[in-house]
Amino acid sequence: MLKQIAVMAGLLASPVSAQDKAFTLQAPASLSETGFLKHLLPRFSLKTGIRITPVTGTADAAFGTTGTPVFKAGETLWHLSGTGGDAVDTFEAWLLSDIGKRTIEAFAPQGTPLFSAQLSDATTVEPVAITGDAALGEAVSLKRCGRCHVINDTNRMKAIGSTPSFALMRGFPDWQERFETFFLRKPHPAFTQVAEVTEDFADNLPSPIAPIEVTLEEIAAIVGFVALISPADLGAPLQSQ
Repeated sequence: MLKQIAVMAGLLASPVSAQDKAFTLQAPASLSETGFLKHLLPRFSLKTGIRITPVTGTADAAFGTTGTPVFKAGETLWHLSGTGGDAVDTFEAWLLSDIGKRTIEAFAPQGTPLFSAQLSDATTVEPVAITGDAALGEAVSLKRCGRCHVINDTNRMKAIGSTPSFALMRGFPDWQERFETFFLRKPHPAFTQVAEVTEDFADNLPSPIAPIEVTLEEIAAIVGFVALISPADLGAPLQSQ
């Protein structure tokens, strides 16, 4: 699969983006008017420290008919789509976690839950064989990714707090595809190069402060390492007093 997606690398470009702990979210009026967002978003922000601002126009993320299925109302299946930034990815992981699902189904303004988070059929992702060297993957992850992401206890206090940990991302239903294509996902294209895959950084743009250089073999090794990580437990649900 890595060789198949390698040809896509030269087609994508991304400016450097700040890793702010906030993003904007667009939702159709039919969803906003239920009061669901006022129930959902503050609970996510309290748990993660990431602020979400609902907007009516163009946004960093959106609830709609495309993207990752996250909850449903009757026969209507709601999806989350976005730019793939760290904060949006954390929100998606939270929605698909046990605490996120309980929070979704706890919204019952008339005593009956309006939304269901039971999406086992909708979120099934066909796995691809994992053959990467896990030991090499751990070493590469700590060296190349550890400056931003918590990899394990080794660098727990050295990463960026607004960046999701490997354990959190391991809980994504499509975690394998995400790790295999991370160099195509914002903000990585601005500072990541894959040997014999990506183009050199443009001469007319400032050089990345600390570029990351990896090989396809090392990416496969990272996937092999992440496969052994237990998905993060995002905590217990909020309790009303």
